[in-house]
Amino acid sequence: MTSLRAFRLQDLFHMSLTNLDPLTENYNIDYYMQYMMTWPSLFTVAEDQEGNITGYIMGKVEEDPDWRQFTPHYLPWHGHVTALTVAPQHRRLGLAQTLSKALERGCEKENAWFVDLFVRAGNQTAVGLYKGLGVFRRVVDYYSDDPTGRSTGEDAFDMRKPLKRDKKLKHIRKNGENFRIEPEDIYHG
Repeated sequence: MTSLRAFRLQDLFHMSLTNLDPLTENYNIDYYMQYMMTWPSLFTVAEDQEGNITGYIMGKVEEDPDWRQFTPHYLPWHGHVTALTVAPQHRRLGLAQTLSKALERGCEKENAWFVDLFVRAGNQTAVGLYKGLGVFRRVVDYYSDDPTGRSTGEDAFDMRKPLKRDKKLKHIRKNGENFRIEPEDIYHG
């Protein structure tokens, strides 16, 4: 049986089941602490009966600054999945979906328009996992490396799930994988 709870600082010493996976991004301690202090309700861990961390999700809510409101790439108040990982031996059990739903509930409480995440276009496993989310746009060469070796960078899909606030689905796009933008079109405050 798996249970969910808020991330605690001491969890940093017990994340090796999840963070040793080559597809998992590893961050420095300050980065994890920033999320724990700034968005504690959006940083959730899953643990098994023995207290082992079997997965986690790190999220935040944000928006672009006001001066970007009238640009075509402005992002309103929204939730963002920074990291979602499940230990390899705990995959295919629905844990990633359970963690995602926990983040969505937190973003609903924050009155966000949608939840988004960036996925490597070539990571078919992740793209399949998030197929319920629509692809809003393709960010060309978003990742500075391309594990396939075909180019200098790899594209990312900006995938989004509308939340209750977006009743008219104005932050969703059909065929978004064909809507190409450059990495510099994304605001990195």
